Amino acid sequence: MLVPEAPAVWNALKGLICIYKPAEVPVKKLRNIFIHKMCQELNNLKVRPPSGYVDIQGDPSKQLTVLVRPNLADNPLVVGPRYQEQDLPVSWSNYLGYNTSGVLLFGVKSGTKQAKHIRENLPTRSYRVKGVLGQVTDNCYKTGKVIQKSTWKHVKRENMDKFLSAMQAAHQKKMFELCGVDMQSQAAYDLAIQGLIRPANSKIPVIYGIKCVEFDGPEFTLEIQCVNEYEDYLMHLINEIGLKLHSTAHCTGIQCIRHSRFTIENALLMKHWTLPNILENMEKCEEVLKNNQGTSVTLA
Repeated sequence: MLVPEAPAVWNALKGLICIYKPAEVPVKKLRNIFIHKMCQELNNLKVRPPSGYVDIQGDPSKQLTVLVRPNLADNPLVVGPRYQEQDLPVSWSNYLGYNTSGVLLFGVKSGTKQAKHIRENLPTRSYRVKGVLGQVTDNCYKTGKVIQKSTWKHVKRENMDKFLSAMQAAHQKKMFELCGVDMQSQAAYDLAIQGLIRPANSKIPVIYGIKCVEFDGPEFTLEIQCVNEYEDYLMHLINEIGLKLHSTAHCTGIQCIRHSRFTIENALLMKHWTLPNILENMEKCEEVLKNNQGTSVTLA
């Protein structure tokens, strides 16, 4: 089997990749692990040999001997590996919190521009957020200390669905208010038919859709479609839902299942981070972008 040369692989290593971030692993650490892994595999391939230098020997008044010798100053044992971690630029398109797992987009080399473009267009994301009724913790997450307990058996699936529908309607109304239009006006209709309305302020979380997909009291799972969200916001959202249902609740897990047009099906697990798999994933990500190019749903 023909082993590819490192320079050819290095030139092909550019674009977007979709990976799966585990919970309790910071994004920065995951980025460093990825860069280290890629450089390590590149250096295990056939790299360029040390450059030579011209060595002229002999008496200048007589015949000279010209030799080309290996340049020890260019030897990997002297200058280090051919591919070093600081030479591989990688940036993320979406930032997931420490306790959040799921879809994470990395831009590699020229792909950092694509990652930035997606990030600045405020794409929506979808999450599966799990919670437990009857307890509240000091940090609204399962790792915190339980500071209050309450009854929860009065909370039924229909109560949850009714409240979530009202919450979704309230967020949609808020979105139109931020745009300065009345929901019953023609201007609101014109905005709605153009697609999802995004807030002008990128720091204001907005929920476009929220529903309960699993309910087995006291545990429940919500599917949330939103923009400008962050981990603490989703945790406190579970706490707020518990209070509104005349109980208490805390979050037990957050999973990002979609970012822009990229889903868990596109995400590559850490154990599969090899150069062939990464290059294949880049091609698939490029197909996702091409299939939605020029449409309003490209970054939805």
